[in-house]
Amino acid sequence: MNTAPGLPMPSEEQPAYRFDAGALCLEFLVTGGVDHWERLHSPADLAAWIPLARLGITGEVTVDEAELALARRVRTAVRHLAEEAARRNDGPAPADATASPGRAGGDGPGVLGGPGPARPPADPAPGGGNGFDGGTGGTHREDLDVLNEAAAAPGPVPRLGPALTREWVYPVTGAQFLSAVARDTVELFSGPLSERVRMCRGERCFLIFLDTSRPGTRRWCSMDRCGNRSKLRNRRRDRLPVP
Repeated sequence: MNTAPGLPMPSEEQPAYRFDAGALCLEFLVTGGVDHWERLHSPADLAAWIPLARLGITGEVTVDEAELALARRVRTAVRHLAEEAARRNDGPAPADATASPGRAGGDGPGVLGGPGPARPPADPAPGGGNGFDGGTGGTHREDLDVLNEAAAAPGPVPRLGPALTREWVYPVTGAQFLSAVARDTVELFSGPLSERVRMCRGERCFLIFLDTSRPGTRRWCSMDRCGNRSKLRNRRRDRLPVP
């Protein structure tokens, strides 16, 4: 069970850090699907990851091959919506989020600590009020179909425990968990909080989060990672002699 704020994250370059995505559906994106950082290689991998999520599932989890395949499709659909919302909300990336001077693409880590390309430029918001083009575009329609089908399935069943706390009826299946992820996606991207979906402004970091801060000014996946790296770069830059 995830009892501390945020998810424990792997890192090749430094000790593990924690990342608070702010929403279950965005949290699910850290399971991979980008470059070599795939974490869901088998049903057992998904079953082991589910207790790390914010639902507080602590009992038996069962996942089969079909549910693993569905998990990857749901994750891809969520990623498409999240990346589009983040590009719309963030606007052009600041200098700190792009390639370092004199380097092709910078040298920082990408999503999940792995290498990644330079941050793409912001796109103009297509389609309706939330910026998502849900019209006849094949990819978008496929994403919506995947999410709606997953959301229509039964989710984890809650129960009231002896201490008047929420518990879950076990076992929880992969399909039930993915229903919760899909429903969370529907709630997030159909409402006003979609305007607070952002991508970390760190150099070549593509972690996406929901900015739940009161002023709405969160910039980093984690101050222990990209926030501190930005501070160090700025200090080094300030120490350079003025030409």
